[in-house]
Amino acid sequence: MRVLVTIPHVFNPQGGGGYASLSPDPQPRIQGLSQCLQALHEVYDSRSQFYFQYTHQLHTFSANRQSSAQLSIVICTTQGLHLLDKLPVDPQLYRHRETLCHPMFLGFECHQVLKEHLGLYDYYCYLEDDIILRDADFFKKLRWFNAQIGDRAVLQPNRYERIRDRQGTKKFYIDPELEFKTGKRDNFAHYFNDNLVLTGKVMGEPVTIKRAENPHSGCFFLNRPQMEFWAQQPYFLDRDARFFGPLESAATLGIARTFRVYKPAPQNANFLEVQHFGDGWSRKIKNVKFW
Repeated sequence: MRVLVTIPHVFNPQGGGGYASLSPDPQPRIQGLSQCLQALHEVYDSRSQFYFQYTHQLHTFSANRQSSAQLSIVICTTQGLHLLDKLPVDPQLYRHRETLCHPMFLGFECHQVLKEHLGLYDYYCYLEDDIILRDADFFKKLRWFNAQIGDRAVLQPNRYERIRDRQGTKKFYIDPELEFKTGKRDNFAHYFNDNLVLTGKVMGEPVTIKRAENPHSGCFFLNRPQMEFWAQQPYFLDRDARFFGPLESAATLGIARTFRVYKPAPQNANFLEVQHFGDGWSRKIKNVKFW
C-alpha cells in the first residue's frame, strides 16, 4: 500500500495567538509535528519495523509487512514561517515544499500536492501538523468501511486529547456535535445532519457509525477513486473558507461538499481515532461551557 501524506506547517510568533501556530512559544509546535512524523513512520512505514530471531546468533527481520505502507510525506510551508530546522527528526523522513501563499490558506497548497500525485498512491491524506496516528489498523478500517458503503462516503476519525491531573489521565473527544439550524451556517446543514446510522460487526464486535454532525477532525483520508473524484469537481482548489475559517475549511469543507461524512458513534468512538497533541482544546472547552 502506497500512502501520500500532506501536512501544512506554519509557525509565526508574531501572529497574535488564536491558533497554536501563532503562539510565541515554539515548543508545542516542535513537539506536535515531531510526534506526528515519528508516529507515522513507527506505525506504518514498512522500512521501520523489525523483529528479532535467534538462530546461533541474533538476526533482525522485517515485521508487519501485511499491514505496513510505503509512506511519502510532504510538509508544506510558506514564507519561511516554519520550524523544520529545529525538529529532532531526520529530514529524510519527509519532503519540504515551500510556498508563498497566505499562512492561513496553506492547507489548500496541500490539496494541490495531492492532485499532482493522482494515480500514484492508494491513499491520499491530509494532517494538520499536530495530529498523531497510533492505530496500525487505521487503513484496514477505512477499507472495511468503504467496502460496506461505497466510495461516495468518507469515514472520519474522532479526534481526542488527554488531560493529566491529580486524578490520573482523562481522555476527551474534542469535536462536539454542531447544530446548523440558524444564522450564517444554514447553508452547511444539508452536508451533515441527515441522521443516518450504520451498524456492523468487526472481528465479531458490534460497531456503530453515524453521519457526522461535526465532520471536522483536522485531517482526512481518501482512497484513490475518492481523491480522483474530488479533484474533478469544479470547486476543487477554489479556496472556499466558509467553514469557520480557512484552516478548518482546508481540512473539512471540500470533503463535506463531495462525500457523505461519517464518524464512529460515541459508544465506540475509539474504533477510528486520532490524537490531537496537547490538551489545549479540552481545557478551552471545559472553561467555556461543555464540562
